[in-house]
Amino acid sequence: MPLPPVLYHCFHTPLPYTRTLLLQEKIHQLQLASRRSSSHHDVLLLLQHRPVYTSGRRQTEEELQTERARLTAIGADFVVAARGGQLTYHGPGQLVGYPLLDLARTSPPMGIRDYICRMQRMIQSYLQNTHEITHVPSDHTGVFLDSATKIASIGVQVRHRLTTHGFAMNVTNEPLEWFGRVVACGLADVKAGCIAEAKGQSVRVEDVMPGIVEAFGTLYERDMEKLYPQDAGELGEAILALEEDALAAGEWLKAPSSN
Repeated sequence: MPLPPVLYHCFHTPLPYTRTLLLQEKIHQLQLASRRSSSHHDVLLLLQHRPVYTSGRRQTEEELQTERARLTAIGADFVVAARGGQLTYHGPGQLVGYPLLDLARTSPPMGIRDYICRMQRMIQSYLQNTHEITHVPSDHTGVFLDSATKIASIGVQVRHRLTTHGFAMNVTNEPLEWFGRVVACGLADVKAGCIAEAKGQSVRVEDVMPGIVEAFGTLYERDMEKLYPQDAGELGEAILALEEDALAAGEWLKAPSSN
C-alpha cells in the first residue's frame, strides 16, 4: 500500500518560537491519538522565526543563565529546547523546516540515523541542483560550504517514532550578524554562511520554499500535498491561530542591539 502524502504548509510571517513549539506538540498529540486507526497525517512546516537563540540538551544550567542574560539584552528571545545539539540562532532570513513524520509508517521503520542522513542530503541536493552551491564533507552534522562556513543545521527529537524539530538553512544575510554573537553549535572556528552570500545575489526565503518541498519529497520518497488550514480540522485551526499570533507580534529587530 502506498504511503499517504506529506501535508506541507508554508508560513509567510516570522513566528514566535515558543508558540511554534506548542504547534509541534499539538500535531504530535494529534498523531498519537489517531495513529492506531492510521488516520494521522505526516506534516512538513516551513517557516521563519522571530529572532531567537535556542539551546539544545548539551548545555549546563550555569551556561544557560549566562547566555540568556547576554542574548536577551541584544534583542532576541532565548528558549531552552528539547532537540539535540547546542546553542544556535533562528530568525528572519533563515528557512526553518519542521517535519512531523511517523517513522514507523515504512516497512521496516525508518531509523533515526537514516532520517537525519536523508535530511542532510536533501539540503545538499537542493543547494547543488537549484543554486549550484557545493558542500564539503564534515564530521559534524549539518551542511558546510567549506571547513569554516556552515549554511545549514539539523537538530531533531524523536518520541514514539514521531519526529519534531528539524533543520534550518540560512538564505539571506540577515541571520549572519546574529550568529556572530555566539559560538553556534559549539563550533568555535566555524562561521555562518547563507545562499545569498554564496551566490553573490539576493534570494528570498519565500522563493526557496517550493524547491525544498520538492527535494523533501524526493529524498524521503513521499508525495507532497499542500495543506489548506481551513479544511484541516484541529490541525488547521492550530495553524491559523499561530498565524494570527505572528501578525499580532508586530515588527522585530533586523540586527542585534548594540547594548
